[in-house]
Amino acid sequence: MSLDHDLYVELVLHCVEQVPRGRVTTYGAIAEVVGPVVGGGGPRLVGSVMAGYGGPVPWWRVVRADGSLPPSHQGEARQTYLEEGTPLRPSGSVDLRKAFWRPPALERAPRAGGAPAGRSRPGE
Repeated sequence: MSLDHDLYVELVLHCVEQVPRGRVTTYGAIAEVVGPVVGGGGPRLVGSVMAGYGGPVPWWRVVRADGSLPPSHQGEARQTYLEEGTPLRPSGSVDLRKAFWRPPALERAPRAGGAPAGRSRPGE
């Protein structure tokens, strides 16, 4: 089965939209949830999706496995973490022991049209 890129993007963004304020998830945790539904894709592909399509979703709530963000995002994200009450370590990275949120498993493939149940494509 080949990877459906549009579906992968839609599911990654759907997962990110669900992360509660003050909590974070990781690129790997999203890949673990989305991959089985679409037939593959790892943390790097999630990162690529976020880089290309993540602007409209709370991108700062997706961090690396060590709780850090790419250096180019740290300043803007830090302010948002403080506003949302996200637990931080003295180093400035997110304290994953306190802030980690695991995305729920996707029970089934999205409905026809590529949108997961409860989510429509922009403009619908």
